Formats: sequence, C-alpha cells, structure tokens
Amino acid sequence: MGIVQRREREKAELREQILKAARAIVLKEGFEALSMRKIAQAIEYSPATIYLHFQNREEIARQLTREAFGELLTYFAPLTSIKDPMERVRAFGKAYVEFGLTRSESYRLCFMTNQDLSSEIFPEKTDGYDPDEPGDRALMMVAATIRELVDAKRIAPVDPDIAAHMLWANVHGIVSLQLICPDMSRFPTKDVLNLSLDITQSGLATGRPKAK
Repeated sequence: MGIVQRREREKAELREQILKAARAIVLKEGFEALSMRKIAQAIEYSPATIYLHFQNREEIARQLTREAFGELLTYFAPLTSIKDPMERVRAFGKAYVEFGLTRSESYRLCFMTNQDLSSEIFPEKTDGYDPDEPGDRALMMVAATIRELVDAKRIAPVDPDIAAHMLWANVHGIVSLQLICPDMSRFPTKDVLNLSLDITQSGLATGRPKAK
C-alpha cells in the first residue's frame, strides 16, 4: 500500500471514529450535549483535528442522521423484489417497524433526537424527492409501489405520495408508542401492525368516501 492510500485509509478511519463517538454522545446525552471538544476527548484527539473532517457539530449530526436513514433504506431495498405490489406495501410497513424496534438507536437519531436534523434531510420540495437522500429514497420506494397499484386499477386513484406518507405516519406511530410509552402498548405490536396494514389495504382498495 502506498503512502497516499495509507493516508486516505487513516483519514477514513478517523472520520468513522469521530462519527461513532458523536453518535454515542447524542444517544446518551442528547444533541445539545454534542460539542467538538467532547468528541475530541472521547477519541483522544485535539478539537482542531475534528475540524479537519467536519466544519461544525451540525455537520456531524446531519451525517449521523443520514447514516441512520441509510440503515432504514437497507431494510427496504430487498423488498423491491416482491412481485405483488400490495404485498410489497405491507412488507414496507413491517420492515419499518422492525427497523424502529430492532435498531432503536438509529431510529431515535432519525426521528427523536432533533427535529431540525430530520427537516434538513426532508426539506420542503416542489420538485419531488431527492434520490441522493436515503430517507427520501425509502419513501420513494413506497410511493412508487402505490403508484403501481393505482396504475393497475387495483386501488382507488389516490395520490401515491400522500398515501406513502399516510403509511409512513401509521407505522411511525406504532414504533414511537412502543419506544416512548411501552406501558401503553397493551397489545402485541405484531397484532397492532397487522390490523393497521389491513385497514390501510382496505382503505386504499375502496378509496375515501365522497363528501356529502
């Protein structure tokens, strides 16, 4: 290995150390406790070294959030091979809940640490999704699947993007309730999830009632 390659590897390894230390601080103490000095202490480097890799703590936090959404994307990606789009929609819902409950630390980084971070990952757009953002890509998969169902006339002619957000909101509520208020979860998560997906599937098939 040449000098240049070794330096690049060492640079990448140090960057990962920084992110790992920052992640531990945020999850244990909250975003407000994150500082370049505290990260430097954790990895036993000077704060100046941290600034060689990240401009500020906000950039570090944004990267942590993107990586957490990237984990969600890894749960979704294999599901695109499911041929039946309705089964795929249900699989997305189940995968979301599985991610939230088995990777709860990453889930908290996505949705429960600092809302400003998620807002930057999902900025208000007028031109659709951003395929470079893993959170957007995950949501795109759901919307595209619902669009398949609409085009095949298997469900009511709903807006696929709105329907995708609706499903996202439903499963987000299930995960959040389990993580924040587990004592309120009187029924098995699996049963609640399946009923929610049944109702969602039925609602998509019949469409919303017309206003009187």
